[in-house]
Amino acid sequence: MLPDAVIPLGLLTLASNLPERHERTIIDLCFEDDPHAALTSALEDFAPDVIAVGMRNIQSADYSGTSDTIAYYADLFDAIRGVTDRPIVLGGSGFSVMPAALMQHLRPDFGIAGEGEVAFATLLERLEAGGACDDIGSLHSWLGDLLVSNPAAPGFLDMDALAPADRSLVDPRHYERVGIDAVQTKRGCPLRCEYCTYPTIEGRVGRLRSPVAIVDELLSIADTHAGVNHFFVVDSVFNLPRTHAKEVCREMIARGPDLPWTCYANPLGYDAELAGLMAEAGCAGMEVGSDSGSDRILDRLQKGFSTEHIRSLHALASEAGIPDCHTFLLGTPGETMDDVLRTLEFIVDLDPFGAILMAWVDDYEALDPGLAVERQKLRDSVLSLLEEHKKDFPWWSIPSLGVNYDPGLFELLRSQGLTGPLWQHLRMISGEGPPRRRRRARAAEPDGDYRARPN
Repeated sequence: MLPDAVIPLGLLTLASNLPERHERTIIDLCFEDDPHAALTSALEDFAPDVIAVGMRNIQSADYSGTSDTIAYYADLFDAIRGVTDRPIVLGGSGFSVMPAALMQHLRPDFGIAGEGEVAFATLLERLEAGGACDDIGSLHSWLGDLLVSNPAAPGFLDMDALAPADRSLVDPRHYERVGIDAVQTKRGCPLRCEYCTYPTIEGRVGRLRSPVAIVDELLSIADTHAGVNHFFVVDSVFNLPRTHAKEVCREMIARGPDLPWTCYANPLGYDAELAGLMAEAGCAGMEVGSDSGSDRILDRLQKGFSTEHIRSLHALASEAGIPDCHTFLLGTPGETMDDVLRTLEFIVDLDPFGAILMAWVDDYEALDPGLAVERQKLRDSVLSLLEEHKKDFPWWSIPSLGVNYDPGLFELLRSQGLTGPLWQHLRMISGEGPPRRRRRARAAEPDGDYRARPN
């Protein structure tokens, strides 16, 4: 998706589940040349009683760094404090990863970790009435200088009981400039990937939305917003559970809308029937968190699948005509340069439609400079190797080096009318053209033989 601006689905869903008596607005700073000026102007015009701030990520989603993101939020808070003394409530997926540390560092008045639809509405009710907040699950607040963190509420929210995101609050520039909307078909992830924060944010128990409700939402988006030309399924993994994914596809096939879409997919639970249904339902691409081409590293990361599972997904997707883009994390804890080289060789042999290569950055490096220094040596070696070979495969993206991750390139592609996540177009513009279906794995030529190169 990146560097496209992303619909703030979490804030929109939060807003749509508030009582009607609350006046709401979304101040979206994605498109602003001067975010602070835009923010202060909007706050002065709207004069809110409470300001909710959504933190989507702790680090840049391209794994290129962390400290600038935290500093950005600190500056936003300073800008807010310069205009109003009204309470600031911080939430979102990024905040939920390390809420106590971020409360201490950024000092909002309140913080809500995890699902916020019920907790935020309850907090507003208590602030109006002057009541106690000690029973609001996962609420973080201050008692003088003492941080008070309430335990999480038992259980999780029923997805079908929530109102869908209120898209009347969306900044129209999302539709005018990008054209991608988002939908969530479930929350919760049963997988146990060693580094992943989705279970912390959403829980491990999958809570499924009704396929009818999902397609109702999609049809409403298509009918209401003519600028939407693509949608992205933001589930941690669309195809788990597989039975639900198939039901959603069948509902889309039966009712529409006639719009292409992309999703995150996992090599587990992916079969030929699902690939066919996804293709028939309009799936234009899958983003796959393959992470490594070494079975040893996949085991250490607790991915639950092997390189053979990755190969199987790729073959099924190719047969169905669905482009697949695999993300690989290089230099994870415990990894050696030999493991990195093995992964690069695996990518060459796999030859997916697209590949995104990222040098590993731990979320906790954002607030731990010592950890960042410790991890930087391997990261520098990884980036040096990628720099040496960045021109060998022109349809690969290497965000940390700006390879196929340049805002100017993406603006150019958008101006030519290309839609959806733009990795889907990189192979074509590189001159390579689309890969053949059921092709044999291409042997690495001398320039692609990474193991022959010096470290």
